[in-house]
Amino acid sequence: MSGEDDTNGWQLTESDPGVFSELLKTLGVPLIVDDLYSLDSESLASLQPLHALIFLFKWVSTSSDSMSGNYDPEFPGFFAHQVVNNACATIAVINALGNIPALKSGPQLAQLMEFTNNMDPQTRGLVVTSSDWLREAHNSLSPPSAISLDGLELPRQTEDAYHFVVYLPSMGFVYELDGLKPHAVRHGSYNESGEGWLSRAREVIENRIATYPPGALDFSLLALRDDPLPLLQAELAKLQTAGKQAEAAELVVKLESETSKRNRWNFENSIRRHNHVGLVHALLVALAKAGRLEPAKENAKSLMKERIARAKSKGGAMDES
Repeated sequence: MSGEDDTNGWQLTESDPGVFSELLKTLGVPLIVDDLYSLDSESLASLQPLHALIFLFKWVSTSSDSMSGNYDPEFPGFFAHQVVNNACATIAVINALGNIPALKSGPQLAQLMEFTNNMDPQTRGLVVTSSDWLREAHNSLSPPSAISLDGLELPRQTEDAYHFVVYLPSMGFVYELDGLKPHAVRHGSYNESGEGWLSRAREVIENRIATYPPGALDFSLLALRDDPLPLLQAELAKLQTAGKQAEAAELVVKLESETSKRNRWNFENSIRRHNHVGLVHALLVALAKAGRLEPAKENAKSLMKERIARAKSKGGAMDES
């Protein structure tokens, strides 16, 4: 869960596949994350092999009586608690990676997993979030704001908190690993045939989404999957060697789509890493010198008042501060 206090240097993270995939690359893991816009069979099949689902939702305090599934204090897999705010994205990723058998990883992640083996979830969470290199990797695409409003005595407003959890298969059951819960949550067994664990996970997630108002956009879903690029490249080489040009042409289209997606991720991540304060300052200075800053400010105020009026007419809670 995200918040302003007790962050210990951990910054907010976007629910973006490019951000998560860059983190996985830093961890030395041959996996990527893709957006998942539907839980239908075709969408899930296109992302196989699929190892886990990362679910982002608006966090609200609920009683244990309303919780689906059952706590499993004897969960035999890897589970770490979230002990600082803003770390939930990386905790969700680490909880997922720790339950993928025989997963290749970089030396730092491998050492962390080995060191935390047999620890209880609370201690494991403390160790994970105390890892400087992991926090730096987490923060690399979400740098702290260079503009501070502290000391201006502005009224503090409560912001919605969002939280990442992960759903994955383990020992024949579908589990929910939520770093804010005391134990892993077991959501029942699944059949290996057909869609396997994804069928049970779909049911659990859809039931959870159904608790939100109709049309709510307070959640997103990401799929943790094998990186398809090496396999596509190997298949293309085989087809070209065998002279199967028609099939190779179809595969080239898939490769180009996948490569284009990576290029977009790289571009967006480069923007995230850049400090735009200097650019904004230069634009404001240019507007002021041209005598256009005050008109732009008044226009912005007018537009904001219109937005506030529309929000209030719909029962919203925007204010003019």
